[in-house]
Amino acid sequence: MESEHRSDQSAPPRLGAGTTLDLVLRVREGDRLARERLAARFLSPLKRFAHGRLPAGARGVLDTDDLVQETIVRALNHVDSFEAERPGAFLAYLRRTLLNRVFDEARRAKRRPGATELPQDLKADGPSPLEEAIGQEALKRYETALHRLKPEHHEAVVMRIEFGCSYAEIAEAIGSPSENAARMAVSRAVARLAELMRDLREGA
Repeated sequence: MESEHRSDQSAPPRLGAGTTLDLVLRVREGDRLARERLAARFLSPLKRFAHGRLPAGARGVLDTDDLVQETIVRALNHVDSFEAERPGAFLAYLRRTLLNRVFDEARRAKRRPGATELPQDLKADGPSPLEEAIGQEALKRYETALHRLKPEHHEAVVMRIEFGCSYAEIAEAIGSPSENAARMAVSRAVARLAELMRDLREGA
């Protein structure tokens, strides 16, 4: 029994354990394991999010995986520069940083010698899954409404709709007690998002 107790104590914690906010606060305190967990949590979702957004003309120099990894490193290195005490702030920061990097690479590819064959409005190969689902005009309302959501709802929506995370991943990230609780949280967040988007459309 005693040996079992020692074994349990020495067992490494599960890789994804802890809400995003918990991990961010621990990273700010210099916790390297929390840093690794946070990076591991969002690496695959960010790759899914970035897929197809990087213009073809820029991919020979920097591929999507490199872009995502650099984005995560940059965000973690500047973890003190955003409101870390607010749920969803880190995810919003990652999303914004990644989009900015995509735009930067697009501009560099456009200016690069020999890249004159690239179109003036350098874009990704096609619309993102979200753009395909709701259209460009609705996407603008979506972005505005998204930033009006409660921080915890913002995180749930982005993780599910844009990053394609499972309810188990969302539950862990936002601190829901179960997958069903996370599913309900996402449903409430999406319902509120739809309400805000409708108000924006009617007020246009």
